[in-house]
Amino acid sequence: MLYDGDTLLLPYKKILLERQLLTLQKAQLLQGSAPCLADSCNSYLYYGLHYTGQEWVLREWAPHATAIFLLFEGNNWKKHTDYLFTQVGDENWELRLPKETLSHGMLYKLLVEWYGGGGERLPSHTKRAIQDPYSKVFSAQVWQPENPYSWKHLRPKGGEPPLIYEAHIGMSTEQQKVSTFTEFRLFVLPRIANLGYNVLQLMAIQEHPYYGSFGYQVSNFFAVSSRFGTPEELKELIDAAHGLGIRVILDLVHSHSVSNEAEGLSLFDGTEYQYFHKGSRGRHPAWDSRCFDYGKLSVVHFLLSNCKFWLEEYHFDGFRFDGVTSMLYYDHGLGKAFTDYSLYFDGNEDNDAYSYLALANQLIHQVYGSALTIAEEMSGMPGVAAPIQEGGMGFDYKLSMGIPDYWIKLIKEVPDYKWHVGDIYYELTNKRQEEKTISYAESHDQALVGDKTIFFRLTDKEIYTGMSVFEQSLIIDRAIALHKVIRLVTITTSGGGYLNFMGNEWGHPEWIDFPRMGNCDSYAHARRQWSLVDDPNLKFKYLNAFDKAMIHFVKESSLLEETPQVQVQDIEKQILVFSRGGYLFVFSFNPTEAFVNYTFPIYAGKYTYVLNTDNPAFGGQGLINEQTEHFTQYINHQNLISLYIPPRIGLVLKRE
Repeated sequence: MLYDGDTLLLPYKKILLERQLLTLQKAQLLQGSAPCLADSCNSYLYYGLHYTGQEWVLREWAPHATAIFLLFEGNNWKKHTDYLFTQVGDENWELRLPKETLSHGMLYKLLVEWYGGGGERLPSHTKRAIQDPYSKVFSAQVWQPENPYSWKHLRPKGGEPPLIYEAHIGMSTEQQKVSTFTEFRLFVLPRIANLGYNVLQLMAIQEHPYYGSFGYQVSNFFAVSSRFGTPEELKELIDAAHGLGIRVILDLVHSHSVSNEAEGLSLFDGTEYQYFHKGSRGRHPAWDSRCFDYGKLSVVHFLLSNCKFWLEEYHFDGFRFDGVTSMLYYDHGLGKAFTDYSLYFDGNEDNDAYSYLALANQLIHQVYGSALTIAEEMSGMPGVAAPIQEGGMGFDYKLSMGIPDYWIKLIKEVPDYKWHVGDIYYELTNKRQEEKTISYAESHDQALVGDKTIFFRLTDKEIYTGMSVFEQSLIIDRAIALHKVIRLVTITTSGGGYLNFMGNEWGHPEWIDFPRMGNCDSYAHARRQWSLVDDPNLKFKYLNAFDKAMIHFVKESSLLEETPQVQVQDIEKQILVFSRGGYLFVFSFNPTEAFVNYTFPIYAGKYTYVLNTDNPAFGGQGLINEQTEHFTQYINHQNLISLYIPPRIGLVLKRE
């Protein structure tokens, strides 16, 4: 159990056992007589619209509805008794229609009535919803293609440390528009494969009414966002990634739901508590969205079935669960510093949410044993990435969310000459013993309006005038050097995996700002300007080349399967040295001083250069002769190595 490896948890043993018991009890209730939990969670096979070959069947769960009607072009979108659902027990409603009634591509909605009112709704399990370009109103769409997609590639086996490329389909084009699955497959996926990333994390896939929400205000949990293309085109993209050996994970939003009623689940049957908590607890104070009631088995069944659906229907290889912190605490963890263990066990925790996340991980790994699950959790709650049988939630990895915040704070507030290598190493390696973590210097969060990417913060306006290969700029030189060093030290100290957001690897300028009223619906900042990195006359190419070399090195060395060991923390000279998996990592954060014959003790052997951030191919000055071989010398009962260490550099040497 968790408290066996962490004595600070012993005072909370009773609470931990209660959480584990709650999970077990819910699993038994949900599983019933099925062989396993995953076999019992198939709501998408029952609810929603289905074609049997002989007829259409449409089912809904609506406990407080008094009547449900189908609205579509066949009845002029009018309420008609010929299209009235019947109650079939267990709070379910059903409508059966002859096969000629509906056809592929038709639009439809539901009219749900309840005592005292009614409203148009989209089916809870609709697999396709499209928005009218003029009225902006969403409708469900019959999706029964004559030639459904045929899969060509098996899923990659996985198991290796995840090197994740986080991407948003819509903003992946340079054109000022919404990009598509097909364009991404043809023009962006090859870049990702070339860089060497082995996991693609797709954002904003679940349908969402507002494009500018970055996909985090979901309305239709089983529907692929039609902005980017069709379900078949998403499948083709995932299949193509699998063919390149790249796993694909979905940025899954189960932490909340959009408040919209016409498109989403809010007030679906006239009550606010069908899927969500009632009253203030059912509304997120910061996100203006609805909060799921994880204590209701019907809601848990809906969400678990949703996990299974994306794995089976689209062959996703796993999930990054969004907003886990918000789920776990009644106050959503807002504005709270978790400085003491007692804050994880003070009664502010939603144990139903804890058990749901454990059940989700159990089901996901039953459906697909090699699935990858990652928690976006910032409070540091014990057990997030611990096995379920030990009282944990069962996530494979947890995002190290404090690292990008640390880098931004350091760059903004601390002069270079005061950077403390001891603090840097601590922040990069600080994690719970039982956890595997995903490190990252920055994600999409650091690029959104109101913030800046690392490179843009380091360069500011100089990025517009100093990036030509024919120009010299001390500001640009510093930015390029630190960008590479920060990334290299972040990935090589990682607790198990690494993440990068699309375009940040080569220092994409400016911020991300989706079209909205405040910017006159402009797409100027909701795109990726690939021409900048492709231009041989601009220095962005150097950062891209370094990222490729770094990712390939980490992947091919199996580095992240080992544990780093500190060799040197020279606070005064700002030198950090550690070893990991047969490699030696040497970093200088010193902004001005070079050190000749810098000597320190290390494992005996010959050391040769593998990666050097100062290589001219990466925009460096070429101060290191990478052909040099370094041999340790046995002096005063120590094996010593002597290196030349220029300012702002990261070096990787292999011990032979």
